[in-house]
Formats: sequence, C-alpha cells, structure tokens
Amino acid sequence: MSRIRYTRRLPAAAVAAGLVLALAACGGGSSTSADGAAPSAATDQLNPNADLSKQSLTVSIWPDYSPKDLPAKVKEKLGVEVKIALHDTNEAAMAKLATNADSGVDVGFVSGQYAQALNEQGLLEPLHPELIPNLANLYPEASQLSFDKGNKFSVPYTWGTTGICYRTDLVKTPPTSWNDILNPPADLKGKVTMMTTERWLALPALKYLNYSINTTDDKQLGEAKDLLVKAKQAGMLYDDVTFGAKLDKGEAAMVEAWDGWCPTTNPKIKFMVPKEGSDLWSDTMVIMKSSKNKEAAHAFINYILDPSVHSWVAENILYKVPNKAAMDEVAKNNPALLKQNTPLQMNPAELLKGESIIDLGQDSTKYTRLATEISAQK
Repeated sequence: MSRIRYTRRLPAAAVAAGLVLALAACGGGSSTSADGAAPSAATDQLNPNADLSKQSLTVSIWPDYSPKDLPAKVKEKLGVEVKIALHDTNEAAMAKLATNADSGVDVGFVSGQYAQALNEQGLLEPLHPELIPNLANLYPEASQLSFDKGNKFSVPYTWGTTGICYRTDLVKTPPTSWNDILNPPADLKGKVTMMTTERWLALPALKYLNYSINTTDDKQLGEAKDLLVKAKQAGMLYDDVTFGAKLDKGEAAMVEAWDGWCPTTNPKIKFMVPKEGSDLWSDTMVIMKSSKNKEAAHAFINYILDPSVHSWVAENILYKVPNKAAMDEVAKNNPALLKQNTPLQMNPAELLKGESIIDLGQDSTKYTRLATEISAQK
C-alpha cells in the first residue's frame, strides 16, 4: 500500500491569463446548469456487439491514479489496447480537452466541476447506461452529485471532503470550527497551513461565514478575503502537497486537508469536518464526443467499476470510491485499513452533507483573482 501524492488540483503556476479565461469560458458564461443538461446534439448510436479488439483507447489521467498494470489488464479482459496519457492538473487536462476538439483522448479523468464545464461546451458523449452494467455497483447517492445529477455524462471515480487534519499531541484543544484554522492559537504559529488552490483557499472562510462555496457574490467574497488576509498577516503558512508528511513528522500541527491525504494511520493524527460544514468533491470519468472508440470507452469504464478493480483506489490512494461493491470488498479483504484510516469510514450520507463544487463559468475568475490577491499579501 502506498500513499500517493499528486498535484491533480493544483492550479498550474505558469498558467497565462488567456488560458484561465479560456477555461472559465468552458462553463458557457456566469450561469451554470445545475442538472448538467448537455447543450449539444443527440447521442451517437453505438453497437453493443462491437468487436472491441478493433478499437483502442487513449486515457488521460493523473499520475499514479490507477494501477500501473491497468493497460495490460484491460487488454487481457477486453482485448482493447490502452495508452495512458498523463496530466498533472485539471488545468492541464482542460488545456488538452477543451481547446482541442480532436485531442485523440477517448476517456478523460477530471474533477466534477471540470466535467460539467466540458459537457456545457458540448464536448462529452452522453453515457449509454446499457453499456455500463456495473453502474449498478454505485451507491445510489453517487447519482445525486449536483454537477451531474443522474450521471448523464460522467461516472464518479473517487469522492471525499475537506476538513482539518491535526496532531492530538500538539493541539491543546481539538478543533471544531473553520475559525480554528483561520485564527489558530498563538502557540501554533508556524505550524498551521491552508491550501492555495483557488476554491479550497476560499473554502474555510466562506464556510465559516455560512456562505456557499460556489458563491459569486462580490460582497461575500470580499468578506472571505478579509478573513484570509488577516490569517496570512498573522503568520498563516500554505501547503497543497506535503502537509500530510509534515503532520506525520510533527513539523505541522493543524492543516486544511483533503480527507485521503490526512495520514490517520498515525495514531496521533485525526481528521474532522468543522461544524460549519465542508465540500463534497468528486473525480470523474468522461467519454469525449470526438472519440472514435466509444464502445471500448464504455467497456473501459464498466471494467473500472468492477469491485476487484475499483477497490484498488481505496486500498492504494486512500480515497473513498462511490462504488458500494468495491468498498464492501475493501471491508472484507482489508478491514485493518479501514480501521486505521478514519476518513475511509465516512458513509455516503455523511459525504452528501457537503456542498458540491460546481463550475462557475466566467465567474470562476473571481476565485482566481481572490487567490492572486491573497498571494500578493505580505
């Protein structure tokens, strides 16, 4: 088992302003579709009896987000040649998929709000459920994600939430609120971190103020900015990648963290969701409308949803999967892992208390501007 670190949510440091605007435009303007209704033409007619051995797939995914032998296993099971094309960030994936109508990618792995943006541009193939019978393995709650209710164009691969990860031996009073991160005790100065990733930088302040993490209201974002500026001026540190390792070593005491990155295998480390609530994030699998191998693409997703395949994610990445059959297999075959990693124990009902992050179209630039302004603060 390994705890992989990736930069899948980190904004590319050198993204040009034009690319940021292009990605925001993928949302089709400032109003977004809550039900993810596709604006494009009807679904292609697919052949359920297609000879998959005559098709091949290019799959774009984050590094280490799937088994190394996945292409060989798919070839053995389905007869389909699979090429893995890596992207380090959602932004890199969007630069590939949203700005190139014929990218050559058949199946893409992107976070939920990015799948929504691609769909609103008419770039995704609506799913053919009859070609993905393993959809039956998903929790019913997996069809309730606000960026794609009913799983019309995306299949969730992982899901989780954001909270506070902390050392019980270094934090005198256990945190209960996002304010404990924004305004930590003086004795923890230099040992508290938040994320710089745009939507997750804003999350603690917005939730503490009881605002939506999808707000586009300038006044609300201004209030959140004031809290974030005060936090930085008081000595807040920022870390999107190594916070778990720093907690493990005792170099950090309390951090904003994605649940799967909180190393609760260390008995001195705990994860909690503040009383004001948090998010529900999901990474998804989508099929590009430009794909010439759509039958194989559906068969690939169906293969991923096999419990023996999908359980690899929970066991190796330590992210929950929205696949009940897969999580049941983890509980059966690896009960010690679930016992050691409390975030893996969260059930769908608990996760659905979180607010799904959705694409905000052009208004996404408000969060880019917020992050830039906080970064510029001394």
